Amino acid sequence: MPYRRTPKVQERLDAQRETIIAAATRQLAEHGYGGCSVAAVAERAGVAVGSVYRHFPTKADLVVHVFRQVVTREVEAVRAASAEAGEPAERVLAAVDTFAQRALKAPKQAYALLIEPVDPLIDAERLEFRRAYTEVIAEHVAAGVRDGSLPPQDGLLTAAALVGAAAEVLIGPLTSGNAGDVAELRTFILRALGGSDARHA
Repeated sequence: MPYRRTPKVQERLDAQRETIIAAATRQLAEHGYGGCSVAAVAERAGVAVGSVYRHFPTKADLVVHVFRQVVTREVEAVRAASAEAGEPAERVLAAVDTFAQRALKAPKQAYALLIEPVDPLIDAERLEFRRAYTEVIAEHVAAGVRDGSLPPQDGLLTAAALVGAAAEVLIGPLTSGNAGDVAELRTFILRALGGSDARHA
Protein backbone atom coordinates (compact mmCIF):
# COMPACT_ATOMS: atom_id res chain seq x y z
CA MET A 1 0.00 0.00 0.00
CA PRO A 2 1.47 3.39 -0.99
CA TYR A 3 2.33 5.80 1.81
CA ARG A 4 -0.24 8.55 2.32
CA ARG A 5 0.70 11.70 4.19
CA THR A 6 -1.46 12.56 7.15
CA PRO A 7 -2.99 16.07 7.25
CA LYS A 8 -0.58 16.96 10.06
CA VAL A 9 2.47 15.87 8.03
CA GLN A 10 1.20 17.77 4.97
CA GLU A 11 0.59 20.86 7.10
CA ARG A 12 4.17 20.68 8.40
CA LEU A 13 5.56 20.31 4.87
CA ASP A 14 3.46 23.21 3.61
CA ALA A 15 4.70 25.40 6.46
CA GLN A 16 8.29 24.42 5.71
CA ARG A 17 7.81 25.27 2.05
CA GLU A 18 6.49 28.74 2.92
CA THR A 19 9.43 29.29 5.26
CA ILE A 20 11.83 28.38 2.45
CA ILE A 21 10.08 30.71 0.00
CA ALA A 22 10.17 33.58 2.52
CA ALA A 23 13.87 32.99 3.15
CA ALA A 24 14.61 32.89 -0.60
CA THR A 25 12.65 36.11 -1.11
CA ARG A 26 14.71 37.90 1.55
CA GLN A 27 17.94 36.41 0.21
CA LEU A 28 17.16 37.58 -3.33
CA ALA A 29 16.27 41.08 -2.09
CA GLU A 30 19.52 41.42 -0.15
CA HIS A 31 22.01 39.52 -2.30
CA GLY A 32 20.53 39.15 -5.78
CA TYR A 33 20.37 35.96 -7.81
CA GLY A 34 24.08 35.24 -7.42
CA GLY A 35 23.74 35.20 -3.63
CA CYS A 36 20.57 33.13 -3.62
CA SER A 37 22.21 29.70 -3.43
CA VAL A 38 20.26 26.74 -2.08
CA ALA A 39 22.73 26.48 0.81
CA ALA A 40 22.25 30.16 1.73
CA VAL A 41 18.46 29.85 1.55
CA ALA A 42 18.51 26.67 3.66
CA GLU A 43 20.65 28.34 6.32
CA ARG A 44 18.39 31.37 6.39
CA ALA A 45 15.28 29.21 6.62
CA GLY A 46 16.82 27.06 9.35
CA VAL A 47 16.44 23.82 7.39
CA ALA A 48 18.72 21.27 5.77
CA VAL A 49 19.74 21.71 2.13
CA GLY A 50 17.93 18.48 1.34
CA SER A 51 14.70 19.98 2.67
CA VAL A 52 14.92 22.76 0.11
CA TYR A 53 15.43 20.21 -2.68
CA ARG A 54 12.42 18.24 -1.42
CA HIS A 55 10.23 21.19 -2.36
CA PHE A 56 12.21 22.65 -5.29
CA PRO A 57 14.32 20.33 -7.52
CA THR A 58 16.75 23.11 -8.51
CA LYS A 59 17.76 26.62 -7.51
CA ALA A 60 16.11 27.88 -10.70
CA ASP A 61 12.78 26.29 -9.74
CA LEU A 62 12.92 28.02 -6.35
CA VAL A 63 13.87 31.41 -7.77
CA VAL A 64 11.21 31.20 -10.49
CA HIS A 65 8.61 30.78 -7.76
CA VAL A 66 10.05 33.76 -5.88
CA PHE A 67 10.18 35.83 -9.10
CA ARG A 68 6.50 35.18 -9.74
CA GLN A 69 5.50 36.28 -6.24
CA VAL A 70 7.69 39.38 -6.32
CA VAL A 71 6.62 40.38 -9.83
CA THR A 72 2.94 40.03 -8.94
CA ARG A 73 3.45 42.30 -5.94
CA GLU A 74 5.48 44.88 -7.89
CA VAL A 75 3.08 45.02 -10.83
CA GLU A 76 0.11 45.43 -8.50
CA ALA A 77 1.88 48.35 -6.79
CA VAL A 78 2.44 50.00 -10.17
CA ARG A 79 -1.15 49.33 -11.22
CA ALA A 80 -2.56 50.80 -8.00
CA ALA A 81 -0.36 53.90 -8.12
CA SER A 82 -1.17 54.64 -11.75
CA ALA A 83 -4.91 54.13 -11.21
CA GLU A 84 -4.93 56.91 -8.60
CA ALA A 85 -3.39 59.51 -10.95
CA GLY A 86 -5.37 61.93 -13.12
CA GLU A 87 -5.19 62.08 -16.89
CA PRO A 88 -3.57 59.28 -18.92
CA ALA A 89 -0.14 60.92 -19.20
CA GLU A 90 -0.08 61.36 -15.41
CA ARG A 91 -1.01 57.70 -15.01
CA VAL A 92 1.91 56.65 -17.18
CA LEU A 93 4.22 58.90 -15.15
CA ALA A 94 2.88 57.42 -11.91
CA ALA A 95 3.50 53.91 -13.22
CA VAL A 96 7.10 54.64 -14.22
CA ASP A 97 7.79 56.67 -11.05
CA THR A 98 6.54 53.82 -8.88
CA PHE A 99 8.52 51.27 -10.88
CA ALA A 100 11.72 53.34 -10.47
CA GLN A 101 11.22 54.27 -6.81
CA ARG A 102 10.51 50.70 -5.74
CA ALA A 103 13.51 49.46 -7.72
CA LEU A 104 15.82 51.97 -6.05
CA LYS A 105 14.56 50.96 -2.59
CA ALA A 106 15.49 47.32 -3.25
CA PRO A 107 18.39 47.58 -5.72
CA LYS A 108 19.66 44.00 -5.43
CA GLN A 109 16.20 42.60 -6.05
CA ALA A 110 15.54 45.00 -8.93
CA TYR A 111 18.93 44.18 -10.48
CA ALA A 112 18.03 40.49 -10.34
CA LEU A 113 14.59 41.11 -11.82
CA LEU A 114 15.91 43.29 -14.64
CA ILE A 115 19.46 42.53 -15.74
CA GLU A 116 21.50 40.15 -13.58
CA PRO A 117 22.77 37.09 -15.52
CA VAL A 118 20.40 34.24 -14.66
CA ASP A 119 19.39 30.75 -15.81
CA PRO A 120 17.23 30.53 -18.99
CA LEU A 121 14.21 29.44 -16.93
CA ILE A 122 14.38 32.69 -14.96
CA ASP A 123 15.09 34.74 -18.06
CA ALA A 124 11.71 33.59 -19.39
CA GLU A 125 10.08 34.92 -16.20
CA ARG A 126 11.89 38.20 -16.73
CA LEU A 127 10.15 38.57 -20.10
CA GLU A 128 6.80 38.03 -18.37
CA PHE A 129 7.79 40.69 -15.84
CA ARG A 130 8.31 43.24 -18.60
CA ARG A 131 5.17 42.16 -20.43
CA ALA A 132 3.06 42.74 -17.31
CA TYR A 133 4.47 46.25 -16.83
CA THR A 134 3.99 46.98 -20.52
CA GLU A 135 0.31 46.03 -20.37
CA VAL A 136 -0.33 48.39 -17.44
CA ILE A 137 1.23 51.33 -19.28
CA ALA A 138 -0.36 50.41 -22.62
CA GLU A 139 -3.83 50.70 -21.06
CA HIS A 140 -3.13 54.31 -20.06
CA VAL A 141 -1.55 55.25 -23.40
CA ALA A 142 -4.58 53.84 -25.24
CA ALA A 143 -6.90 55.81 -22.96
CA GLY A 144 -4.98 58.99 -23.76
CA VAL A 145 -5.29 58.35 -27.49
CA ARG A 146 -9.03 57.74 -27.11
CA ASP A 147 -9.69 60.94 -25.18
CA GLY A 148 -7.38 63.03 -27.37
CA SER A 149 -4.93 64.00 -24.60
CA LEU A 150 -2.19 62.03 -26.39
CA PRO A 151 -1.49 61.93 -30.14
CA PRO A 152 -2.40 58.79 -32.12
CA GLN A 153 0.08 55.98 -31.51
CA ASP A 154 0.36 52.24 -30.96
CA GLY A 155 -0.15 52.01 -27.20
CA LEU A 156 1.51 48.62 -26.83
CA LEU A 157 4.57 49.62 -28.83
CA THR A 158 4.93 52.90 -26.92
CA ALA A 159 4.53 51.12 -23.60
CA ALA A 160 7.13 48.48 -24.50
CA ALA A 161 9.59 51.21 -25.50
CA LEU A 162 8.99 53.11 -22.26
CA VAL A 163 9.45 50.04 -20.08
CA GLY A 164 12.67 49.19 -21.94
CA ALA A 165 13.94 52.75 -21.59
CA ALA A 166 13.11 52.89 -17.87
CA ALA A 167 14.89 49.59 -17.24
CA GLU A 168 17.94 50.80 -19.17
CA VAL A 169 18.04 54.10 -17.27
CA LEU A 170 17.88 52.24 -13.96
CA ILE A 171 20.94 50.07 -14.64
CA GLY A 172 23.36 52.80 -13.56
CA PRO A 173 21.55 53.82 -10.35
CA LEU A 174 21.00 50.18 -9.34
CA THR A 175 24.73 49.51 -9.52
CA SER A 176 26.03 52.91 -8.35
CA GLY A 177 23.33 53.95 -5.89
CA ASN A 178 23.04 57.38 -7.54
CA ALA A 179 19.27 57.94 -7.68
CA GLY A 180 19.82 61.33 -9.30
CA ASP A 181 20.55 59.54 -12.56
CA VAL A 182 16.78 59.04 -13.10
CA ALA A 183 15.81 62.70 -12.55
CA GLU A 184 15.18 63.36 -16.24
CA LEU A 185 13.17 60.20 -16.80
CA ARG A 186 9.82 61.99 -16.35
CA THR A 187 10.67 64.53 -19.04
CA PHE A 188 11.74 61.80 -21.44
CA ILE A 189 8.51 59.85 -20.80
CA LEU A 190 6.29 62.86 -21.52
CA ARG A 191 8.14 63.76 -24.69
CA ALA A 192 8.05 60.15 -25.87
CA LEU A 193 4.29 60.09 -25.33
CA GLY A 194 3.92 63.26 -27.39
CA GLY A 195 2.69 65.27 -24.41
CA SER A 196 3.92 68.60 -23.07
CA ASP A 197 6.54 68.30 -20.38
CA ALA A 198 5.90 71.94 -19.40
CA ARG A 199 2.38 71.07 -18.22
CA HIS A 200 3.70 68.39 -15.90
CA ALA A 201 6.84 70.11 -14.62
